[in-house]
Amino acid sequence: MTSRCSFVFSEELLKYKFNSDHPFNQFRLTLTVDLLKKINALSAHQISIPRIATEEELYLIHDPDYVNAVKLAGLGQISEDRAENFGIGTEDNPIFPHMHEATSLQVGGTLTAVDLVMSGAVDHALHLGGGLHHGFRGKASGFCIYNDCSVAIKYLQKKYQARVLYVDTDAHHGDGVQFSFYDDPNVCTLSIHETGRYLFPGTGNINERGHGKGYGFSFNIPIDAFTEDDSFLDTYTSAIKEVAEFFKPDVILTQNGADAHYFDPLTHLSATMKSYRTIPKIAHQIAHQYCDGRWIAVGGGGYDIWRVVPRAWALIWLEMTENSNRYGDLPSEWLDFWQKQAPVKLPEQWDDPSDLYTPIPRKEEITEKNLRTLENALYPIRNQKSKERAGQ
Repeated sequence: MTSRCSFVFSEELLKYKFNSDHPFNQFRLTLTVDLLKKINALSAHQISIPRIATEEELYLIHDPDYVNAVKLAGLGQISEDRAENFGIGTEDNPIFPHMHEATSLQVGGTLTAVDLVMSGAVDHALHLGGGLHHGFRGKASGFCIYNDCSVAIKYLQKKYQARVLYVDTDAHHGDGVQFSFYDDPNVCTLSIHETGRYLFPGTGNINERGHGKGYGFSFNIPIDAFTEDDSFLDTYTSAIKEVAEFFKPDVILTQNGADAHYFDPLTHLSATMKSYRTIPKIAHQIAHQYCDGRWIAVGGGGYDIWRVVPRAWALIWLEMTENSNRYGDLPSEWLDFWQKQAPVKLPEQWDDPSDLYTPIPRKEEITEKNLRTLENALYPIRNQKSKERAGQ
């Protein structure tokens, strides 16, 4: 098991809390960390404390007026109308005390991971408190106040002159990150998500390929509702391998939303733990193949915080640390302690049963549709390779 990995975490990250009824619940971090500790897979020396991002770092992406509005909102000093102009004080993004400080820590956690990897202190770093991929330059969106992914990419460019491959497997399209770098040929974004036909934010179509010099560096693969593991993984594996070969990044940043799972209450996909075993495995391979191992991973969506997120996110760390041979029963100490608080029956094993749900009636049709979507999304790469072969 390698020691060249860092797990960025602090209890302070739990202060990013909209309210007790909001679906975005960072208590999932507590559950995940405790699961890893119960199997002796996370030790104190592997944990790095996140720092708070400076305002200058936030300004790499966010407008100063917006940052100031978030600060005032967290102090209860902004009008309702002005707040809503910035996307805060809404049902999705309610105001909570000291929200600027709480979100700056989440951004700083991702920057902490960046510096650990890019300085050579570690090969891989995981910051599950990050992954807020919907935030825009001057507006909150989709439970995301500041966009730590976008800030981190700009920081990677400015401080380390890095070419960044951003890979997003959240069920929701990574719109905030995509549009932050839509005209930048040194950032390649790949988002595999449920089609926006039924799901927020409604973007992420195949034809969103970038703009100006950035045209051809944005890849979107909107998969159909009810997509299952095999189709999801075929799409993901082909896409990340071909895009990485095309772009040849210096570092890979993966956003690991866990909301494509069948149990997730906000989405309509049918992935199981089979997908969440494979996603980090392939990303790990890509990082070593193209980036000398440089891999930064963040969290993201995931709204079944009891049955899904702890297992899915623990598997990222287990893959990073080359300790991924975890199968069979979950630790009884973890199950016994948390079942008393859980509102649902906790799964007892790392993997989901084969009969987790009744068979999907349109499986073949969905699989074929996703294959066509993948082919259309990757057509520019495949067409260029065909021309190169023909010219040889």
